[in-house]
Amino acid sequence: MRELRGGLAGLRILAVCLVLGVAALAGVGSLASAINAGLSERGQLLLGGDVALRVSGAVPNDAQRKTAADLGTVGEITKLRGMVSRAESGTQAVLAEIKAVDANWPLYGRTILSGGGRVRPGYAAAQPALADKLGLKPGDRLMLGQASLIYAGTLIEEPDRAGDGFGFGPGLVVHGDDLKMAGLITLGSLYTTELRIRLDPGISLEYAKANLETVADGARIRDRSNGAPGTRNFVNQLGQFLTLVGLTALVVAGVGVAGGVSAYLAARTRTIATLKTLGADSATVRAIYLWQLSIVAVAAVFVGLAIGAATPAVVARLAAATLPVPPATGLQWAALAQAAFYGLAIALAFALWPLAQGARMPAARLLRSLTEARVRPDAGTIAIIAGAAIAVLGLLVFLAEQRIFVIGFLAGALGLLLLLWLLAGAITWGAARLPRPRGTLARLALANLHRPGAPTRNLVVALGLGLTLFATLATIEGNLAGQINRSIPDRAPSFFVLDIPNDARDAFLANIAKVAPGATIVTVPSMRGPITAVNNVPSERIVAPEAWILRGDRGLSYAADFPPANTLVQGKWWPRDYAGPPLISIDEDAAQALDLKIGDTMTVSVLGVEVTAKIASTRKIDWQSLGFNFAILFSPGTLEAAPHGWMATVQVDPAQEPAVSRAVAGEFPTASIIRVKDVIGQVQALLGQLSAAIRAAASVTVAAGIAVLVGALAAGARARTYDAVLLKLLGATRGQVAAATLAEYGLLAFIVSGLALVLGSAAGWFVVTQVFSLDWTPDWGGVIVTVAVGAVVTVVLGLLGNWQALSARPAAVLRQL
Repeated sequence: MRELRGGLAGLRILAVCLVLGVAALAGVGSLASAINAGLSERGQLLLGGDVALRVSGAVPNDAQRKTAADLGTVGEITKLRGMVSRAESGTQAVLAEIKAVDANWPLYGRTILSGGGRVRPGYAAAQPALADKLGLKPGDRLMLGQASLIYAGTLIEEPDRAGDGFGFGPGLVVHGDDLKMAGLITLGSLYTTELRIRLDPGISLEYAKANLETVADGARIRDRSNGAPGTRNFVNQLGQFLTLVGLTALVVAGVGVAGGVSAYLAARTRTIATLKTLGADSATVRAIYLWQLSIVAVAAVFVGLAIGAATPAVVARLAAATLPVPPATGLQWAALAQAAFYGLAIALAFALWPLAQGARMPAARLLRSLTEARVRPDAGTIAIIAGAAIAVLGLLVFLAEQRIFVIGFLAGALGLLLLLWLLAGAITWGAARLPRPRGTLARLALANLHRPGAPTRNLVVALGLGLTLFATLATIEGNLAGQINRSIPDRAPSFFVLDIPNDARDAFLANIAKVAPGATIVTVPSMRGPITAVNNVPSERIVAPEAWILRGDRGLSYAADFPPANTLVQGKWWPRDYAGPPLISIDEDAAQALDLKIGDTMTVSVLGVEVTAKIASTRKIDWQSLGFNFAILFSPGTLEAAPHGWMATVQVDPAQEPAVSRAVAGEFPTASIIRVKDVIGQVQALLGQLSAAIRAAASVTVAAGIAVLVGALAAGARARTYDAVLLKLLGATRGQVAAATLAEYGLLAFIVSGLALVLGSAAGWFVVTQVFSLDWTPDWGGVIVTVAVGAVVTVVLGLLGNWQALSARPAAVLRQL
């Protein structure tokens, strides 16, 4: 404690690195946990009840209605898409997500409309985005299908909005009676109906779910414990990824911890040597400085935790509009505890090595530490370091929801660390063996890369990891932007049209051909239904985390011809005139997730009727083709008799788009027309938000790398000052010494940036082509700018960090030796 009062010196770097890493982890973990807690707290509001039974493409039957009524107060909600316009003739129709409610809506919470109106028969309310698009104000008339409605006001508060999930358009709330008048629902229409139940007192959630299961008949049952499962899954997955990025930053910060401890101990070599001369053994010295390091580390972790704990409130204030629900108030103790454990464990792992080196050196060698090589720590210290690393990795994998992804990420990060470590060693080895330049300063700069105590290895590992991560993100973002801005618009259709009635398909084709001659139109049959069993095993009993095909309803279709943008992987495609037992062709990834093979069976509920079909083939689907792709395709003769609708893609010249939009909205009120450019805009906005979140987390990694650079400079400050003084005594000017330093860090920055460019591009190529299955269209300008900025920062900080050594007066330094 007496020594700490003399100043922290190199321990400032340790504190900064730990604050950065722990704050990143605690902030990401706390935000994800707070949003999930907010989802749980608002489960009844998001779901719109305590428990809900959802039916796709049909209305609940009498048994389902009676069972629901026996459990409590029931509200019936119907959701679908529809075209909405102002009642004035000639106005453009807008796609909206329609929610038809009854008099009991909402069962929980309250609905507030601008102007104080309410949703009742003959009246409608819109979300702000739709009201702005149509320029609506209370009292205006709008058209929904065949129904003319009065605009009651804009939805200021809609309790179950976040539970509705992602939609292709803004929301419109109408009364259920008006939906019937609109005539949007016909045989084969894509819609869902929910019976939401507010349980009577004394009825438990488990009892209610058990009763509903007896009459489910293919319907989906949800409860208030997970009112918005899609949102929760998205938050968990993004939080898990950002946690891994934050942990990478903490590992980089660990390198800075090692450098900071080395600098701190280097400044105390005389003190340690004096203690040993007075009889202190290595264990005593190690204990003294371990206490000091522990005090500083614990304080830094607490500061990082405080920043992380405040993150949910700050994000809620600055980005409230982009959050699904307001984060829960209060501290997220589990997330903070994890961040504290990671921070302390990594600090221990990286600090013990230089601490053990300093404690084991004899007093005489410590006094010659500028020229003496460090000794290797003992086996016990190495075992503790390994144990701390294994504990961190084990906890990460244990807490992960997608363990395969986490293991892969960790393996990639460790592999990158090892590769950077080996490359740094190769740079040091090569610099020592290159021919010596003729110029004195160039020779000095080259020698500084491999001299004893050179920071080359630490800088290459830390800055290389941070810049590689940024280069990877820049490569991925450039490719995604290229796909959206260049490739997709070139081949994208102008419109997707959904819910075309089965008996109106021919009229639809004729109408489009009339208003847009030369239009390219592709139509496919469409219906929806959940998978209820695989090989006669009920879906709810199948444990397959990657089996996305079992979650929710799936789009279904039938086809005689093999679909375009698909590749046959296994099995055979059925003949065009096939008339045998039901067969299906499924997506290859779904088959692998469920470990299915040709000849296995799958049962699908189609409008409450379960159809069991044998798997005839698997297909590789090009999902970026922007056509209608179905994970499940039935053979002919199975679904044709079932009520269903049609979907279409329409490709026209931009000048013909308004006429097509008006024709579809006016002649086919049940159809929904989606403008592809609007969807691409939503995707771009979502990608922008994701990129901003990832860049924010990755910035901590680069900041930690900068801290490592500062720590390395602090660790070598004594040797640098000594070198500068000797050069000045031999006649060198400050400018010449600065030029040598500039050459050294310029060469190092060039090497590190080059490595980051190569490794980041390789990692980005793998993610883009293998994970996203996209074309390789990198934006080299953005990637090069990213690594160039890293190179400039490295050089500038190198010069600033050595400024004290360059300014040192020889007489003052020599009196201290």
